[in-house]
Amino acid sequence: MILFRTPFLVAFLIVLHLTSCKKLDSYSERMNQFKMDELHHRPLFHFTPEKNWMNDPNGMFFYKGVYHLYFQHNPDANVWGPMHWGHATSKDLKHWEEHEIALFPDELGTIFSGSAVVDHKNTSKLGTLENPPIVAIYTNHNSQKAKKGNAIDFQNQSIAYSTDEGYSWTKYERNPVLKNPGIIDFRDPKVFWHEGSQKWIMSLAAGQEIQYFESQNLLSWSYLSSFGQGIGNHDGVWECPDLFPLPVNGTQARKWVQLVSINPGGPNGGSATQYFIGDFDGTQFIVDSEFQKAMEKKHSYWIDFGKDNYAGVTFSNWSNKANGVLYLGWMSNWEYANKVPTTKWRSAMTLPRELELIQNHDGFRLHSKAPSDWDKYTVKTLEKETFSQQKETRLIEKGAIDLSTAQIKLNLVDLEEKKYTFILENSRGEKLSFGLNEKAHQFFIDRSQAGETSFSETFSRKPSIAPRTKKATSLQIQFILDKMSLEVFFDQGETVMTEIFFTHAPFETLSLKTDANTVKIENLLIRELGKK
Repeated sequence: MILFRTPFLVAFLIVLHLTSCKKLDSYSERMNQFKMDELHHRPLFHFTPEKNWMNDPNGMFFYKGVYHLYFQHNPDANVWGPMHWGHATSKDLKHWEEHEIALFPDELGTIFSGSAVVDHKNTSKLGTLENPPIVAIYTNHNSQKAKKGNAIDFQNQSIAYSTDEGYSWTKYERNPVLKNPGIIDFRDPKVFWHEGSQKWIMSLAAGQEIQYFESQNLLSWSYLSSFGQGIGNHDGVWECPDLFPLPVNGTQARKWVQLVSINPGGPNGGSATQYFIGDFDGTQFIVDSEFQKAMEKKHSYWIDFGKDNYAGVTFSNWSNKANGVLYLGWMSNWEYANKVPTTKWRSAMTLPRELELIQNHDGFRLHSKAPSDWDKYTVKTLEKETFSQQKETRLIEKGAIDLSTAQIKLNLVDLEEKKYTFILENSRGEKLSFGLNEKAHQFFIDRSQAGETSFSETFSRKPSIAPRTKKATSLQIQFILDKMSLEVFFDQGETVMTEIFFTHAPFETLSLKTDANTVKIENLLIRELGKK
């Protein structure tokens, strides 16, 4: 019997050995992927969670020199799941420290998106005038009720408050403070103090429109009005609204901006954020008549034409000399967010951007001002004032500068109606292309050759494009690279494109290729960036 069973035993041992090898190979592959995630893909200056899933920025505020960022978070997996509010802080918007989870699901449901305000006047009576409470307003999502399918009022608005500047939270005992009137999508409250009418205003996504509510104390809310019917893009669900005033640059005028994120329906597929310009009187938001005429021609205005800037909102309790606002978005897209090739963590936030309002020949435009305070993070600098080249110019040679994290600024002048393409390339032959097609009056980004794309059919199916709205024979460009992201600010931020990529090695060279007779470049500035 022993002799008879030996061949089977040998075969079994061989199979066991091969299976073990496969498991070891699989483990090795996972560990290699883990190392790639951590060392190659994780950005230096964009916030990412230490581990697992993140999406929308929530509850952002600035207080006593500290920026607080809360975010949609699944602490148990690297895909979307039961939502909590994660928490991180920064003093410079470059270095982030992650803290303990701020808000956990409760009997009312999981914790969807919302906002936070500093209640300086203690209108809520949840703190004191000497120590004003931070009040978070968020959506409770009752997933069990939603799954049953026999009810639609499973999203309600609740509050929590902090008396230690946002580090620990107590949920209000009488939640919810705003009950669902019978709308499936009733969520993402963004609250601010309206000085003109001395009351709190909430803008809330309600189906395919934005509803406005008022309150004197943040605890009880009354309906005011609705906005959205028959205007803008309605190809997807409306969510993550934000309403704020901005001065019109160079004038004494002031207008109000309403942000609305939509999924799907973005200009290049998937999720994106549109904006509207108008006036708000404390009761209703009315779109500016000239802006509405321009919208009827172009259908929608977008804060970012790239595929990876969504659900962005502004920081409460922040101001600058220009009376602008500070904006931050989620740097991904619902078409593929759950599939991107990182394992320990998924998703990053965009860099913060100051928003400004300008008026040109085409009407009102929202400008995004790129971060410019990179001096103390600069490791190496290359500069060149003015030079002209033909057909193809190598702006950065291999070994000259580390392009994994860099800021680059330049002006293209005396433009012809030709195509101008910037090409980032690495030793693996992977390429990321972007630039201007002046003949078509379009900007573009093409990431189809920029590393791993097989995880999604829609990730790089076609180049992303954006209309050039400024009429000029020169082009000012600033773009920032941070391991796995490209943020390009064209025409001083009049058009912005943000996209992520997953190369197998850092980019090493930068070229400019054109079919124009010559290309003239002014004020080239290249900074290699590193944390200090």
